[in-house]
Amino acid sequence: MAEQENLPSSQQSQVTNLSRASAETVSAEMVRMHQSATQEIQAEDVELHQSAALDVNAARVATRESAIALLQSVDVDMQNSAAGAIRAEKIFMNGYAGAIVAGNVELNNSRVGVLAGREIRGEKIDSVILLSRHVQGNVTTVMDTRGALIAGLVGGLFAGIVLLLGRMIFGRK
Repeated sequence: MAEQENLPSSQQSQVTNLSRASAETVSAEMVRMHQSATQEIQAEDVELHQSAALDVNAARVATRESAIALLQSVDVDMQNSAAGAIRAEKIFMNGYAGAIVAGNVELNNSRVGVLAGREIRGEKIDSVILLSRHVQGNVTTVMDTRGALIAGLVGGLFAGIVLLLGRMIFGRK
């Protein structure tokens, strides 16, 4: 698959199917993977089933029981999957994520470290930090938008005082 990177668009594969295989880079209009792994995917549509990818850049992504480290897409549908970081316009997810930045987010039975979105809906969402204008559903968060703002201000104030005291005590005259 690595040779396709240098080919003109007209000679690149329209559909790439991987089953029980691994590849460094996959570039095609449609990528389907089953029990496979790859480092990078560039595609219009991506479907992963029991697969893993390091970096995915696609317009539409659908995963089932898969893992992705970095995902950038317009439309994401993840079921029983995990992701390190997701940036998308629309996300429907059932699973785990380290960080999500999106416009519209619908999560069901999900856990997220940092969740930032215009509108967030869902059932049984657990998050550490939640930043949003509009939230609907059963959400448990350690720190909401107001809490994050206060923590940032207090942290900045504390760091400034420590630096000022350090300069006064250890500064040269």
